[in-house]
Amino acid sequence: MPEVQRILDAILAISSDLELPDVLERIVQVACDQTDAQYGAVGVLGAASAEGEIQLGEFINEGIDADGVRKIGHYPKGLGILGHLIHDPRPLRLEDLSRHPQSVGFPDGHPTMRTFLGVPIRIRNEVFGNLYLTEKRGGRAFTASDETLTVALARAAGVAIENARLHERVQELAVLHDRERIARDLHDTVIQRIFATGLGLQGLARLIDDPAVADKIQAAVDDLDVTIREIRGVIFELQANDRGIHSVRVRVLALAAEVTPNLGFAPRVRFDGAVDTIVGADLAEHVLAVLRELLSNVIRHAHATSVDIRVRAGLDVTVTVEDNGATTIGEPSAGQGLANLRERAAGLGGSFSVQPGAPHGTVATWSVPRDTGPRRSRVSLR
Repeated sequence: MPEVQRILDAILAISSDLELPDVLERIVQVACDQTDAQYGAVGVLGAASAEGEIQLGEFINEGIDADGVRKIGHYPKGLGILGHLIHDPRPLRLEDLSRHPQSVGFPDGHPTMRTFLGVPIRIRNEVFGNLYLTEKRGGRAFTASDETLTVALARAAGVAIENARLHERVQELAVLHDRERIARDLHDTVIQRIFATGLGLQGLARLIDDPAVADKIQAAVDDLDVTIREIRGVIFELQANDRGIHSVRVRVLALAAEVTPNLGFAPRVRFDGAVDTIVGADLAEHVLAVLRELLSNVIRHAHATSVDIRVRAGLDVTVTVEDNGATTIGEPSAGQGLANLRERAAGLGGSFSVQPGAPHGTVATWSVPRDTGPRRSRVSLR
């Protein structure tokens, strides 16, 4: 009866977590506690290589601290006895693992291990990985009872892992549902209200005799138009992420988010025209490369507090980056980057210019024809 209670307590402990990383850590901890093992690990199987060889894609360790892992240099990849368990997923109990014919020894810095107990973790008919236990305390060997308990834990672990995977999927679906709802609300409610407000302001402007006031109202209407375009960009990004689309818009927005920590603020992004329809895959790579170079230049030299990115697609495809920092024109370290941008534009039949901003800062503009292809006669090969 005490043995049954131990198994039940262990299974309940494993099943108490829903997040997969926590489940895996809990499996190892409980298995070590219940078998009195000094070291334990779960090795998660990775994808098969091109040669069909399966190795460990993840290794969750118990008993070796971070300093010990650094001394070893890397986690096991699934060779030797661990590889034997991968190819022959059945319980394996050894009094001295060094005597096993497939033992390959330990790397420098690895603690001494003699006794060993390994069992597969299955999810239905799929082998998820293996549970490894070594060095039963007191110099003892793992017993048949330890093996029975560990096999039961591995079965419970399979159920817990499957539940954790299901929980993750439910969370993903909830996020997708929220994105869809947010995009729908932005389109059906927020944009309509802003549009209605803009129409009301335009009607009001026609009733006002003071030109200065009318100009201010028109400026507010223009700002609302910009806001509507930005919200539509957000809606597109939400919907594109749901469908897994890597469009030009999404990639530009992702790049803007990537450089935000280095800038210290989020750049403003604006799209004009049917960017995703007009900019094909090849030209998109140029656009992203140009934008990355221009933003890197701002990060290195400008000390700006605001950056505006504009991608416009019409007869030409134009990328503009405007900052309010110190001018980068003439910076020696920026020279080669700017030269590369000019050469890239010229090679595609376009142009690149850098001008002072107003009242300060820099405006960089890179523009090429929409139906462009490489124009070898205009590319410098030096």
